[in-house]
Formats: sequence, structure tokens, C-alpha cells
Amino acid sequence: MAEDKKKTRTTVEIYGHPYTISGTETSTHIRLVAEKVDEKMREIQMHNRFLDTKQIAVLAAVNTMNEYLKIKEELKKMQQHLRNEEE
Repeated sequence: MAEDKKKTRTTVEIYGHPYTISGTETSTHIRLVAEKVDEKMREIQMHNRFLDTKQIAVLAAVNTMNEYLKIKEELKKMQQHLRNEEE
């Protein structure tokens, strides 16, 4: 039987608002994620001052997912390349 991971609750600040995040990751990891989300939102706001918080959050999510999918595809290509070299 798989061991259940203990959930932690960590309060962070993202774009000037406090959030309590519950998860199985360490508080350090949760704080790092929150910091990166905050950075992305502030970066978007700096280039698009007319956007409201909701629009900035959606664009941050879209940008982050785009980066994630590109990295995931690159990883897939690298794994395939390694498999081809092993054959």
C-alpha cells in the first residue's frame, strides 16, 4: 500500500494578495512556485498596464503552460534521441 504524504499548509503572497496553499510539497517548494507566479504576473503587468488582475493571472497561466508544453516536448525529443542511440 502506498504511503500517504503529509499535506502542508503554506501562506504565500502573490501579486499583493495572501493565499494559503495546501499540498504535499515542501513549504520551500510552494514558496518558490508562488514567487515565480508573482514574478510572471508582475512581468506581464509591466508590459500591459491596462490589464486588470484577472487578465494578468490568465495571461500568466497561458504563458506558463506554453513554457511547460515546450519543455515537455523537448524532453520527449531528448528521450527519443537517447532511445535511438541505445539501439
